[in-house]
Amino acid sequence: MAQTRARIFASACAGGVGVAIVLGGCGSTEPAGTGAPISATASSTTPGGVTSSGVTSSGVTPSGVTAGAATTTHGASDSPTTPTVIYRAPFIERVEWTDTEVGPSLSVFPTTSGRYTQDPTAMAAAWREVVGLDAGADTPGMQAQFDCHWRFARIVEPEKPSWNLEPGRPVVTEEDMIGARCNPGFAEEY
Repeated sequence: MAQTRARIFASACAGGVGVAIVLGGCGSTEPAGTGAPISATASSTTPGGVTSSGVTSSGVTPSGVTAGAATTTHGASDSPTTPTVIYRAPFIERVEWTDTEVGPSLSVFPTTSGRYTQDPTAMAAAWREVVGLDAGADTPGMQAQFDCHWRFARIVEPEKPSWNLEPGRPVVTEEDMIGARCNPGFAEEY
């Protein structure tokens, strides 16, 4: 299956040295919607006007395709930029109900994007994904547990396979939720 790859090209010249930033294929060979990160790649322009990514400083690839243009300013002494990783939706891979010693529990399995995104709007988007996968999760207590896991469990234990939300847990203040390590009312089930 052919992959569509988009390129965003930015170039500027400072002191006769051209600098280009290319976002290639959204940085991913993953199909859209897999939660794969997007990465940016930096490259420099040669005196002939061709970047190491194969795009000329005019924004035209050797095959004649014009890349989207944007401008950026760099001083002559600027060092190369570090690639930036952008994590995109989906943030939740799947949800799964299990029976535990403490009753029913909804296991929420985040994607890599869900584990590492820094987008301030992603928590609300991820909760909408959970509810879209299982409408029974849409209770204030379950959302509060999810929000706690999103804010703190991702930092403390980013590779934890799932975040477990229990409908039997009480609705508590945010302070009590944090004090209970996102598991108010009784210990975390395993």
